[in-house]
Amino acid sequence: MNQNNSLWVETRDLQPRLKQPLQGIINLLLVTAFFLLVWWIFMDPRGIIRWYTPQYGYMYIRWILIAAIWQVYIFNYWPFKDSFLNNKHPLIKGLILIGSNIVIVAFMVWVFCYAFLGNLSIPYLNPKVLTGLGMTEFFAREYSSLAILMMAAIASWLSPVWPVCFDNHPWQNLTQPARGFTVWVWTFFLTLIAFLILMHPHYHVLFYPWQEYAAAYPWWYGFARTLSGNFNVGWVMCGTVSIWFLELVFDRYPIRLIKKQPLRGIIGFLFVFTMAWLIFFAFLFLQDVSWGPAVEGAKRLYAPDWRHLHCGELACMMLIPMMTLHFYFDNWPKKYSPSINIAIRCAIIFIATGILHYLYYKYSPPILGTQPGYSHPQQFPMAPVILWINMMLYHYWFMDMYPGKRLATRKERLPVSNLIAEEA
Repeated sequence: MNQNNSLWVETRDLQPRLKQPLQGIINLLLVTAFFLLVWWIFMDPRGIIRWYTPQYGYMYIRWILIAAIWQVYIFNYWPFKDSFLNNKHPLIKGLILIGSNIVIVAFMVWVFCYAFLGNLSIPYLNPKVLTGLGMTEFFAREYSSLAILMMAAIASWLSPVWPVCFDNHPWQNLTQPARGFTVWVWTFFLTLIAFLILMHPHYHVLFYPWQEYAAAYPWWYGFARTLSGNFNVGWVMCGTVSIWFLELVFDRYPIRLIKKQPLRGIIGFLFVFTMAWLIFFAFLFLQDVSWGPAVEGAKRLYAPDWRHLHCGELACMMLIPMMTLHFYFDNWPKKYSPSINIAIRCAIIFIATGILHYLYYKYSPPILGTQPGYSHPQQFPMAPVILWINMMLYHYWFMDMYPGKRLATRKERLPVSNLIAEEA
């Protein structure tokens, strides 16, 4: 087991089977085809299982993401050993790691949220409890799913912060699984506190009569001009994107120049938090320019709560070109100074996001079975976008980018001096 503070995914040596850009194009097409297949089977309203309602399906999609982050960034693939990670065929390894990912998702949704918290603490986390109180089955499942997925969304923002910004300080010297469980407990504690502050007040006004004695009045109403928790959904999604900007696009620059912890972690978190709000307000401004100012009490495009939600949707779309560039095209470019490399990557991501935004709303109804229009309740782009990202993460984290790349053999990884010593 890799017991040091380095992630196995960062220290592995992937060798290309084909030259760029052919390697990246083939791998990207394969993972996109797999995403479309998974979407059609599980989510598409015209498909087989039809979980895209949209919140019910998105709940599982969101938990798949956070479970994968836990597996790689928090537990560093524990309980799997280095021998398994280095020697197992990527397809077999991928199926086993994906299987463990699904088990984690099932436990967190069905056991932790439905059976435990939903029965003993927060009724809206269990749709059966809500239907028992008289709510229709559809709305009970949608309201419950929204709350459960939002817990995962907050976790997907806060959980990577500790390994990325704080280098797991002050527990960096612990071995697995002690380090993983310690960091997991700490970050999940922060997630639950953030959930109670950012999402619980939304349920104060969601049910009638208002839950005066059970939840605080939405504290954001005075400046967000809406009682809806979509305000927090939007900027938290921007926070999730910001931490991956720092990790994938910036290569942790410039915070990596700070050597001391916890100063580096604090500065890094403030960097991510500030970037989240800059992205959030930038997308609000673009919407005001495109459609005019939002109107309190209005519906659809002009509703402040939908505008806030759409900021998060636009931010999530940035993850597609961001991860495509990093995973499939070796985070090009790398030959210039860090600032120039980052500027070029950002330009590519911004332009690609605009193109993706246009293509998504034009072609998602016939391809994905979503409803046409920007603000239709059944048009929820975060669900397919995050599922696409999940498939990329499965491919990159669990399958070693097979077949476009291969994991280097032990001899290829060892220094020449070690090989000479072994042969002698």
